[in-house]
Parts: sequence; C-alpha cells; structure tokens
Amino acid sequence: MPIRFNLYDIAYYLGVGVASPYWLIKSSARTKVLRAFRERMGHVPARADSSRPAVLIHAVSLGEINATRALVDMLRRRRDDLHIIISTTTDTGFARGQQLYGANPNVTLIRYPLDFSPAIHRVLDALRPGVVVLMELELWPNFVRACKQRGIAVILANGRLTEESFGRYLLVRPIVAAMLRRVDRLCVQDDLYGQRFLRLGARPDQVTVIGTMKFDTATIAERVEGDEQLAREVGLRPRDEPIWVCGSTGPGEEEILLRVYQSLREKHSSLRLVLVPRKPERFDDVAQLIESQGFALTRRSKPETAPEDSVVLGDTMGELQKIYSLASVVFVGRSLVDLGPRQHGSDMIEPCALGKATLIGPFTGNFADVVRSFKAGNSIVEVPDEATLRATLSALLRNPDEARALGARAREVVRAQKGATERHADVVLAALSKRT
Repeated sequence: MPIRFNLYDIAYYLGVGVASPYWLIKSSARTKVLRAFRERMGHVPARADSSRPAVLIHAVSLGEINATRALVDMLRRRRDDLHIIISTTTDTGFARGQQLYGANPNVTLIRYPLDFSPAIHRVLDALRPGVVVLMELELWPNFVRACKQRGIAVILANGRLTEESFGRYLLVRPIVAAMLRRVDRLCVQDDLYGQRFLRLGARPDQVTVIGTMKFDTATIAERVEGDEQLAREVGLRPRDEPIWVCGSTGPGEEEILLRVYQSLREKHSSLRLVLVPRKPERFDDVAQLIESQGFALTRRSKPETAPEDSVVLGDTMGELQKIYSLASVVFVGRSLVDLGPRQHGSDMIEPCALGKATLIGPFTGNFADVVRSFKAGNSIVEVPDEATLRATLSALLRNPDEARALGARAREVVRAQKGATERHADVVLAALSKRT
C-alpha cells in the first residue's frame, strides 16, 4: 500500500531531526535505547504465524499493561487460535509486559510505533492484526487512519476522557471529531466519559458504556501467596505491628510521608512504614532520602540487611500486591502532590480488593471514574493535605475495627464492579469475526 505523507509526518520528521543528537548520545551509553527507538520506528519482526487471526492491544504504560491481563486471558479462552500482540510505550510498561507475557508463545510484545506513517505501515505489514484495541485514550491520528485504510477495526477500550484532556480537545474539535469517526467502537468507562466523547463529535452509535476492566484484574482475597515469606525477609511482623504501606509514590511525596511517619511514631511506636516508588529509576534516590532523614533502611532487593524498625523500600518489580497484603492501612501515591495531569493518581483498586483501608490524595484525575465508584460506596478516604493525612491515619490506627470496615466496604465495591472484561471481549471478537 503506498504511503501518503501529511502534516503530522512533516512534524515527526522535524522532531526526529531535533532529537537525533540526544538519541545518539543515549544510544552510545545504552544500546537498548537505540533498539527501543528502532522498534518505535516500526522495525519489528514479521509474525511467523500470519495465517492465524491476531488482535493488537496497545497499553501505554504500567497501569494499562496490568489492565490487559484479564482481557488477554478472556480472548484466548474464547478463541484459542488467536494471537495477541501487546504494544506499549514506556520502559516500565515494557518491563511489566515482559513479566506478564514473556514466556507466552501466543503473545508478542512490542513497542508502539511513533505516529509516523512509515513506522506505522512497517508495523502493520509485519504483524497484520485484524483488530486493534487502544486502551483508555491512546488515539493517534496517523495510526487510526492507517488502520481504517487497511480495513482493520479500531476499538477504544476502557475509554476515558479527563476534564483536562476534554478541555484541550475542545480547542481542536474538528480535528478530533474526524479522528473519532474513524474508530469503530468507543467503549467507555462511565456515562460522564461517554457524554464527553459525544460532545467532541463521536456518533451515538459508536459510544457504548461498558465499565472499566481495571476492576476485573484485581484479586479479591484475604492474603496473597508469598506475602508471609516477603514479610519475614524484610523484617515485618504483620500480626504484631501495624504496617503502613505507601504504594506507587511519586516525587515530592516521600518527604511528606516520612514526616507523617515520624510524627505518628510518637504515639504509635510499633508502626512500620513501607515505601514503594512508582518508577524503578527512583529507587536509589528514595533510598538516599530515607537514610538522610535519619531512618534505618531495608531494601527489598537486599533483605539480608534488614535492621529492626527500619523503613522498608519496595525496590523490586511485580511485588506490590504482596506488599499491600501485609498492610494495616494503605496510601496510594502520585495523588498528594500535583505532578501534572498525565500523572494524577495510581491504581487504588488492588489494595481495595484485598480489603485494605485505603487513603488517596486529591490528585487522582486518571482514576476519576474509579474514585467516584469508591466514594459512592463510602469506601475510600481522600486526604487533601499532609495534616489531614496525619490525622486520618492516626484515627485509623487507633480504631482498627473502623479500618477493617472501610476495607470491607472497598472490597464489596470491587466485587460489584467486575464484568467489564467479558463485555469488552464480546465487542472485540464480534469485530474480529467480520474480518476472518
């Protein structure tokens, strides 16, 4: 198929030219950077089993990758001949994808191509999907156009549209409307998001309120396999001491959390703190911060150095659920400090599914629909600032029955919200059946 260049492509050419020196410098130090850039320019191996039907699911980062698990399992159970291609953009998303799918012969993991026509056509030529599923709001004009030209169905899954994004898109509504009308189905998380897509120019027959698959990936359980071993290895005693787990924390939050912890220790001397930064590249910086504040440090990656009463740093990937399982109270990060709209909030469903009393800050725009569900069930506590966090946490530590009741209500909300994955699978397989 001949490639037609457009204004988007010209912009990409200019951007690549400006960024080339940076990439060359980075690639000389880290060859994996150059390899990742080649993949993003569309240089991926051709699919060997191209006769099999295939679905490409794009999940931009860690949270979206986690949300694919249940959908991949559901699609494969219902179509065992199906090949799944998972694409992602960030390093953390790619690392999590390798953990989840690296050993699965029916799943191929790639980096999502830049929205640049030559890169897109290389990827589509190599992988030949029948359906493309874009998670949440990963709509790119060139990619959507290329799929439409080839007769590939495009489905938005777990669709959401934050207030900030909606405001920006309204400024360029004609462009956004043209792109939305090339999408076959817009499967959105709730009515509010559906109305926003309609106001941007989507047709009513395109928009379906299905719910969020994030609830389906959460495990409703009392304990998580391996949690007790982890506790022993880092010197935690969940039966004998209250444990405050702060998961997916971001820059500027750890300082606040350490201050709150120090203050609470005056009345709750046995309280333990576990910090789990969202991004692995921050592990060393947070370790230094903990020690600079006068706390003993235990790193999960080096459990043999676990001094008593130390602050535990969760500096491994894939163990956050086990760490949450040990908690008396959980704080979910990237929500107390304004890190910018693209980083507002982290997944609070996982600790809620484990029945943990869960606190969040005010900046949760990326999980607005989820927060609405929990607030409606009186099952999560939003703390607007450091002082309120300290007071709320102290109250829950003094009243463990209240903390357990809060966690129990949260678990019931998760249970009630499950089922969106099957509804998404219905849409994907119906689209695939028209093309195979």
